[in-house]
Amino acid sequence: MADEHPLSGADEGEPELSLSRAQRRRERAQRIEEGAPREGVAIFRPVERAVLVALHRGGQTTHDVDASLDELELLVDTAGAVAAGRVVQRRNVPDVATFIGQGKVAELKALCGSLDADAAIFDDDLSPAQQRTLEERLGVKVLDRTIVILDIFAQHASSREGKAQVELAQLSYLLPRLRGWGASLSRQAGRGIGARRGPGETQLEVDRRKINRRITRLRSDLVQFAATRRLKTKDRERHSVPTVALVGYTNAGKSTLLNRLTGSSVLVADQLFATLDTTARRLPLPDGREVVVTDTVGFVKKLPTQLVEAFKSTLEDTLRANLLLHVVDAAHPEAQAQVVAVDRVLAEIGADAMRRILVLNKADVTDRDTMIGLERQFSGAVPVSAVTGEGTDRLVARIAELLPPARRVVEAVVPYEHAELVAAAHRDGEVLKEEHRPEGTYVVANVGRSTGEALRPYASSDGWLGTR
Repeated sequence: MADEHPLSGADEGEPELSLSRAQRRRERAQRIEEGAPREGVAIFRPVERAVLVALHRGGQTTHDVDASLDELELLVDTAGAVAAGRVVQRRNVPDVATFIGQGKVAELKALCGSLDADAAIFDDDLSPAQQRTLEERLGVKVLDRTIVILDIFAQHASSREGKAQVELAQLSYLLPRLRGWGASLSRQAGRGIGARRGPGETQLEVDRRKINRRITRLRSDLVQFAATRRLKTKDRERHSVPTVALVGYTNAGKSTLLNRLTGSSVLVADQLFATLDTTARRLPLPDGREVVVTDTVGFVKKLPTQLVEAFKSTLEDTLRANLLLHVVDAAHPEAQAQVVAVDRVLAEIGADAMRRILVLNKADVTDRDTMIGLERQFSGAVPVSAVTGEGTDRLVARIAELLPPARRVVEAVVPYEHAELVAAAHRDGEVLKEEHRPEGTYVVANVGRSTGEALRPYASSDGWLGTR
């Protein structure tokens, strides 16, 4: 897999001599002892060749298991390793100690040896105890799906917020697994009076306390990042700029579609989670309005809960959008299952009831029968090709149709007997200024066309005039 990914690179490369004595003391106090997982040290040990392991539970089909392993293989490839083989165990419930049972562990160990594999990667989450037991019995590194996804996120995060979110997810995953990191976590002092505190404190307790401190700091930083984003969102709302959010499964073509619609040059790569950081671009509509289109992290099945929690503030930006574009890779054999997986995450963040358009992307490489079947199953879906531009005009027209109507600024003095018009301005628009005068209520409001026409008889300035 990838080489070391610092959990916090803030201290790297900074000359310690430039720090004051107090600052150096604080820096040393934050560090965890050598050999233990700590700030600035990768927790994901490099992997070159891995055997993939899955559990076939009752109620699952062979196709379901194979599809999930196919996706895990793509994840492993994106992380920089090679999937050398596969092992599937049929069990209704995982084994408490080894997840796959004693006999299958022996089979897996033999396969790792014959394939010269240096890791076994499980398609489900392992408990810390299962992970330790398996590593002892297999003699190779044991990872799970969550750690692979976290590793990919660590490679691709570029912004300060993205790095902080990934580090928070990493540390949240690491915290309950500290006990398995070897001799560095043993007690530093022997028996006797006072051995349970001070020098006798276990390295495990020291590491746990410092990681908890770092998690608190990261959460505080993310709150500040979220506040900054909210200010930008409020600025767009104040200027009545609607927002369209691109959501969908990873590698469905969201960034390519963003580039096609807005003429931008956002990074596009044929790999999972190429885009982590939120990107916003302006899109002109045929009726003269402009909207902001945002693109952020994609989803997968079994998305780690640590990532959902860490990226929650970013994902919740979709809740502030006026419209969602759910982009689907129509050519993917698991397109329907991917739609369900994305809908599940949207429901988790409270966006399941939002207005949306299902976009069937990659129409240029999807056979006609498949596309017809998807259009029948998902009524109102719009087939497009982000690569060739096919269907994008229809998509833009559909966006304009579903977005809330445009607003214009109207300045008027409304007689008191028509106070319902002032109420309409509050209800349907944004009142920028309001004064009570002898002749009526003076308002400056950003309103839609219908409210603007109702205010026209009393308006001294009408932004809707000449817009027909």
